[in-house]
Amino acid sequence: MSKAKKAEFRPNDFVVYPAHGVGQILSIEEQEIAGLKLELFVISFEKDKMTLRVPTNKAADVGMRSLSSPDVVDKALATLRGKARVKRAMWSRRAQEYEQKINSGDLLAIAEVVRDLHRNDDQREQSYSERQLYEAALERLTREVAAVSGGDEAVAQKQVTEVLVSRAA
Repeated sequence: MSKAKKAEFRPNDFVVYPAHGVGQILSIEEQEIAGLKLELFVISFEKDKMTLRVPTNKAADVGMRSLSSPDVVDKALATLRGKARVKRAMWSRRAQEYEQKINSGDLLAIAEVVRDLHRNDDQREQSYSERQLYEAALERLTREVAAVSGGDEAVAQKQVTEVLVSRAA
């Protein structure tokens, strides 16, 4: 079973880990943990200065996936152009839903959070927690857009911002 998973991801591949976003597989190594030999993906999240080890046979279970295809990125950018849908629920419940969407690792769900929490200059100020969620979602979105296009994060950030600003016009 682990052989099938091993073929799915290789060293130097970019992957999306739901709770942390885009990372790069540095290597696949074997370690003995609690008397068991485990084969692990060693994933580096450069921006967060973090290294994560994920058992190869658990990668699919935890939701680790390859980068989205360019069409999914286009759909995510199209989602950003849509009208913000803010539910009338209490903020704590909405915040929980946004958090779940961000940690799902699903690019379209993350794009929805960015769309719903984006504020133009003429709109009311965001609360601290709104801004934190917005920035987390925006960062995940731009990192994956950059990784898919093979470009720079700053270029992806500019592209996403242009889409959000054009929506207001």
